Amino acid sequence: MRFIKVRPFMHDDGLVETKTLCSQLLAHWLLLVIVACGLLALSLALGIGLGVGVSCTGKFHCSTSTLCFARSAQCDGVSDCADGEDELQCVRLSGRSSVLQINSRGVWGTVCSTNWDHTLGYSACKQLGYSSYISSRSLPLSSVESAFQANLVSVNLMHTRNIIISMVFPWLPPADCGSRPMFRSRIVGGNVSKPGQFPWQASLHYQNRHLCGGSIITPRWIVTAAHCVYGFATKTMLWAVQVGLTDQPINGVLSRSLEKIVYHARYQPKGLNYDIALLKLTEPLTFNGLVEPICLPNYGERFEEGKMCWISGWGATVDGGDGVSMHSAQVPVLSSRDCSGPGVYQGAISPWMVCAGYLEGGKDSCQGDSGGPLACEESSVWKLVGATSWGYGCARRNNPAMYTLISHALTWIHQQMEVNSTVGTVYWCTDELCWWQTVLQYC
Repeated sequence: MRFIKVRPFMHDDGLVETKTLCSQLLAHWLLLVIVACGLLALSLALGIGLGVGVSCTGKFHCSTSTLCFARSAQCDGVSDCADGEDELQCVRLSGRSSVLQINSRGVWGTVCSTNWDHTLGYSACKQLGYSSYISSRSLPLSSVESAFQANLVSVNLMHTRNIIISMVFPWLPPADCGSRPMFRSRIVGGNVSKPGQFPWQASLHYQNRHLCGGSIITPRWIVTAAHCVYGFATKTMLWAVQVGLTDQPINGVLSRSLEKIVYHARYQPKGLNYDIALLKLTEPLTFNGLVEPICLPNYGERFEEGKMCWISGWGATVDGGDGVSMHSAQVPVLSSRDCSGPGVYQGAISPWMVCAGYLEGGKDSCQGDSGGPLACEESSVWKLVGATSWGYGCARRNNPAMYTLISHALTWIHQQMEVNSTVGTVYWCTDELCWWQTVLQYC
């Protein structure tokens, strides 16, 4: 743009010329401002219509696009996201008693039923990612946590309305998991593990070498850390999962190749969050006492500070070494406050993490234990509380190991299993509302 220098004093015609030029410039800028405001208004209108930007606050956001919408449209039988993710994860187990909950239009409700049967149990277990239904039991309303008593829904596959006569809750063990039927009697400072002691432990081999640990959660799915597989997810033919072994090199009871590797889309190799991945096996595992699945925790289930849990794996038993035999150690769950404190990790802890170990050092997970289990026993059932993620060194003072908190990753875990295993539909009904739900098969 050409700039005109205006003199302090000017003749009349010069003044008229200058005024005309200034008027033209002013009109030009006003036009630009009007156009800019119009474009901004149009963008906001489109943003509101498409559900992007500020309008997404408090709404369901499709992970593969900018689309978002009211949570009341979630689990309503209509796929609003392109990949249908808003109609996934509409069933969950919650609390200490594993009460069954169903999401109806974005609101979770605890299931009541007077005629719960095997068909209902089987369908619910399928949607949770388990290949079979074992059993269920009824619980009185007063025996479950208060958080699960507020919103009750009835379920019936045969009718559009079900009148609740008595308050009973289907209690679903997710599978025959978390047991060690053959056990009779990265780990630094730990003891050599015995066959069957940690039957859910998996060894992830890349090009015939142990690289990381993992945990069996179903016959087809292994949980591990994203940093173990990042950059290698498309090379499934180079991976193998060994289970039922205690010593390296391979002497495993079972070996399986991989069909698919999925890690959290928000994981970044230089970051510490979202360090979670799933491996789908080409063939299901056979459970035999030496090979068994570990239970996933339930929604809302907490493992308090000081709870003693176990870590296991083939990691180094000294900082910088290699592990041949599977070692294990008992470690306490630490509070986020302790692990975030001065001299420890100083604020690096996020809701995706759980800290376990000893601040004084001595027992810890180490190289090669990555992705392996932090397992806690609750009422004689073993549950996967964490997947070994990161730490500074091995068994050093004020540097306990960090684990991906599995309860925080439950939605992602079940969603990935649903997305990769859809085979049909079942008609769910809650109160007077019925909608189509996906039935899944994981075996």
